[in-house]
Amino acid sequence: MGELKYYLAIDLGGTNIKAGIIDENGLIIKKKSIKTGKERIFLDVVNDMAKLCINLVNETEISFDKIEAIGIGAPGSIDSKNGVIIYSNNLNWNNVKITEELFKLLGKRSFVTNDANAAALGEAKYGSGKNYQDSVLITLGTGVGGGIVIDGKLFEGYKSAGAEVGHMVIIENGEQCTCGRKGCFEAYSSATALIRDTKNSMKYHKNSLMWKISENDIEKADGRTAFIAAREGDRYGKEVVDMYIQHLSEGIVNIVNILRPQVVILGGGVCNEGDYLLDPLRELVSLKMYGGCEYAPVELKIASLGNDAGLLGAFAFALQNLQN
Repeated sequence: MGELKYYLAIDLGGTNIKAGIIDENGLIIKKKSIKTGKERIFLDVVNDMAKLCINLVNETEISFDKIEAIGIGAPGSIDSKNGVIIYSNNLNWNNVKITEELFKLLGKRSFVTNDANAAALGEAKYGSGKNYQDSVLITLGTGVGGGIVIDGKLFEGYKSAGAEVGHMVIIENGEQCTCGRKGCFEAYSSATALIRDTKNSMKYHKNSLMWKISENDIEKADGRTAFIAAREGDRYGKEVVDMYIQHLSEGIVNIVNILRPQVVILGGGVCNEGDYLLDPLRELVSLKMYGGCEYAPVELKIASLGNDAGLLGAFAFALQNLQN
């Protein structure tokens, strides 16, 4: 048995930069985070990323020369082949050669992919997808993101610009999406959409329990409000939840019919609803998927890695690139 190999992983966000030291088996040895300070020029942020990595290593007994490579998950459109963040509205960056800049500072090869892709790879390798070769992660947050893993490897599409699972249209000329189109999966299945539909229902139904749950302040309605009301027997809360699950199932079935993964993994706060969300969703997906579910069934699972998915995925992405 040789010595363990170690990697640095970075999860770059608009608010925080998280970094971790991870061994070759996917064990996180140590992690820490700092504020991004995205209002600064990109070189200042990259300098902070490098300092964070150095400080992290110095706080362990691992010497820096034992670090094999660095993996990065970053928001936005990423040219992963050339290590460039083409555009990130979260950071207000354009054409940032992030791997080149990090190499100048740290002398280590680094690899960058989109943060949602990194999370998908993390869940595929070390989380809810670890027993499957083909998986799709769908994250239900402010938007709908995710990533696709085929035969154990991340599928990014041409120039790493694919796998935008939130931006297929499920209702033509439907709700406006932030991408410019109407009726996108994201416009109906994000937490943002769920809150919008909850508030709309509250406006029309002043006797709904959702008002009491929101302390009679519509601005306090959140992604849990309709679910809590539905559980307590509120008709209007149940209508919101049923329609949300109906829309979510449409998007999932579209993905399943095209890719037929072994498992679809769901992440985001709405997944805290557990089986109250999953049971009807499984039923609808099984009912709607092409050819039925007997020959090639598809599992539906909740993501299990939480905030570590991005770090573990960034590490796995670096590992895969080194092996290619």
